[in-house]
Amino acid sequence: MRVQGWDPVLIICQIISLQTIHYLTLSTLIPPFLSTLTSPSLLSYSGGPSTVAHILDWRELAARPTVSKSSFPGVEGWKKLRGAWAGGKEIGSVKIGDGEVGSGMEAVGREADEDPWDYGVDAKRGWVIGGVSLLTFAIDIAPLCLIVRRPTHILDFSLTLIFNHFILTTYYSSSFPTSFFFWFVQAIGAVIMVVSAEYLCVKREMRSELDIGWTPNLEQGTALLDDPPRVPDAGSSSRGVEEYEMKDRT
Repeated sequence: MRVQGWDPVLIICQIISLQTIHYLTLSTLIPPFLSTLTSPSLLSYSGGPSTVAHILDWRELAARPTVSKSSFPGVEGWKKLRGAWAGGKEIGSVKIGDGEVGSGMEAVGREADEDPWDYGVDAKRGWVIGGVSLLTFAIDIAPLCLIVRRPTHILDFSLTLIFNHFILTTYYSSSFPTSFFFWFVQAIGAVIMVVSAEYLCVKREMRSELDIGWTPNLEQGTALLDDPPRVPDAGSSSRGVEEYEMKDRT
């Protein structure tokens, strides 16, 4: 039985529905945009366009590397990726420069001045994911209006959606989001959802509340009820009172 004003089962179902629709929209829009607008080689290195990290890893949105030295213990950190490795052993080599070929470890020694954190990072990918995220927030307006419906609850559910994403991306990446761009996208998305969804919900409620059976008459410039009550004029009402007093005296 639903409790008036508080239904935890309904609230949980609404939260799960909004979060699911949000991620389904992201997973539908991100792959084609990435395949079209970003570097194919760097995209392949990151796992291709259809990767969970593009949705749940805040470092992809911030255009930061998703690996660290701890990801490859014992072999000079992740710099070993400059060669081909399998099972902890180097099975290929890389170009050191001017067509010269050497092992991955030699390349590491000769390229000591190069910043390894820029390897495999595509700045365009971060912009594309950020733009698609804002587009997804705009699409989330429709589920908010259809599922939540009440304008007083739009703010709560919008911030809950963003908070849940923050929890999931922190857990997935095992790191706290420290990117200004990430938080900027989330803030703009919250404003888009709250302002637009509340406006549409309030407009819908006002339209439904004003629809009380009035039939406008544009020719006479008046509005008539379907069954208007009969109100006696001042003269008839005074005569009715006098007649009632006369009967009471008799």
